[in-house]
Amino acid sequence: MLEDIVDSAAPGAGFNRAWTRVLDAGQLTLGLMTPLARARDAEADFALETGLAALAAAAPNVAIGTAAAVLPLRHPLHLSKAAWSLDRFSGGRLILGLGSGDRPEEFAAFGAAAAPEILFRERWLLLRAALAPDHEVLADAAARAALLEATGGFIPHPAPARRIPMIAVGSARQSLQWIAAHADAWATYHREEARQQGRIALWQRALDERAGGMRKPFVQSLQLELLDDPDAPAEPLELGLRAGRRALLGYFERMAALGVAHMLLNLQGARPVADQLEELGADVLPHLRKNR
Repeated sequence: MLEDIVDSAAPGAGFNRAWTRVLDAGQLTLGLMTPLARARDAEADFALETGLAALAAAAPNVAIGTAAAVLPLRHPLHLSKAAWSLDRFSGGRLILGLGSGDRPEEFAAFGAAAAPEILFRERWLLLRAALAPDHEVLADAAARAALLEATGGFIPHPAPARRIPMIAVGSARQSLQWIAAHADAWATYHREEARQQGRIALWQRALDERAGGMRKPFVQSLQLELLDDPDAPAEPLELGLRAGRRALLGYFERMAALGVAHMLLNLQGARPVADQLEELGADVLPHLRKNR
């Protein structure tokens, strides 16, 4: 599957972003979860940074991202060095998705003594300070002081040339108000359309309360089986749907109208991934671009 996604990012193939775990479609952007994103896959036995570097080199036209790095299990200074390096090597194409993790056995194995929600908040703030570009450093002396205190006075790497986007994935064990105040976007899961509309309204309210009304993207993941019959109706899957392309297009257009800015697709099913990608590029993305 990874090779299929790299091929889909080639010039002329119709896609121009991808992540591990984005494809520009105009009114709604679409992303692909590669095998690097699914730690239980035998194919996914790569170190995260190594896999992302290989993907960035093999597909120079795409953005790369994590969905998500488990922040309570990673030292924020190690992660900031990796993120800074990946962003520089890729020419400013990194998007850093961060989650709190959901497997207690992993917290024990990594010796995480504090509660994951506390570790997530503390490490997020330190990571954001370490990855701040120069103009943000000058504007937030307290964050810089906290970074210097945590490092004993040294700077782990030069300031990045741009603000590297940091996205909260899932609830991250935080309130939506905290996410609205600190994250550059919020990524959550597929829900039935009326329920998702309610989550979007909650997100917009949190932005009004804690982000001064700044419009930060609402991102949704989608487990997708694109059927070879273009007229097949949509049927529910766990955290997603199975559909032909016409029903899928209608779904994308409705979700964009509700306020979903980006959709992360996890392709599955018996139909080869390469065939699903080809149809998405040839028959779905052009329609979304036309309607933007």
